[in-house]
This record gives sequence, structure tokens and C-alpha cells, in this order.
Amino acid sequence: MRLLPLAAVPLTLVLLTGCGELNEITGAIDKTQQCIQAAGIVTETVQKVTGLASDPQAVETALADGANKLENLANDAANTTLAEAANDVAAKLNSFDIQDANDAVDALQKLAADSVQWAETLTSACAGE
Repeated sequence: MRLLPLAAVPLTLVLLTGCGELNEITGAIDKTQQCIQAAGIVTETVQKVTGLASDPQAVETALADGANKLENLANDAANTTLAEAANDVAAKLNSFDIQDANDAVDALQKLAADSVQWAETLTSACAGE
């Protein structure tokens, strides 16, 4: 009877080691997915705003929605560098003050100019940690 518990010890060690490695792989996959999501949120926000340029309130709403998604991603991010970058881009999206059609066009131009840099910032944040 004593041989059975002793035989179970190596199996338990193998299973625990495998679980640790599995957790590391799962963590890496989660980080990769979050990085892809972050850049995708920027792209999605730009696409939404592009179609709404004639509706200042809709532009404001789309920008706030993109910022909220980035903030939520930052809160869940396993990568602290990504979290900081996502919060930074969210703050930039929230900084737009859209009062009229001219503001909406200005925001669209700024997004067109800056969104690629923001996506690169988010992507490089993922490589940094």
C-alpha cells in the first residue's frame, strides 16, 4: 500500500510542472491578444469617426467609446507597459472637445495623423515587457 502514494508523487510533480508551464503559455497568449485588441481599438475608433464626421455628437460618442475600451483593456492588461500606453491613448481620445462640425473635422484630421503612431506605441509597449 505504501508504494502507491510514493508512485503518485512523481506524477503529481509532473502535473504541477505542466500546469505552471501551461499558465505561462496562457499568460503569453493573453498578452498577445491584448496587444492585438489595443491596436484594433484605435483602428476601429478611427473607422467609426471617419463615417461620422458630419455628426459632431456621434464623433464625441465614438471617441469616448474608444477611450473606454482602451481604459478597460488597460485595467485588465497583464502587461504594465501596455496598460500605461493604453491609458495614455485613451486620455488623448478623451481630450477632444467636439462642439460643432468644424471640431469634428479637426478631430478626424488629428486622428488620421496620430492614430498610426498610437497603434505603434501600443504595439511597441507589448514588445517592451
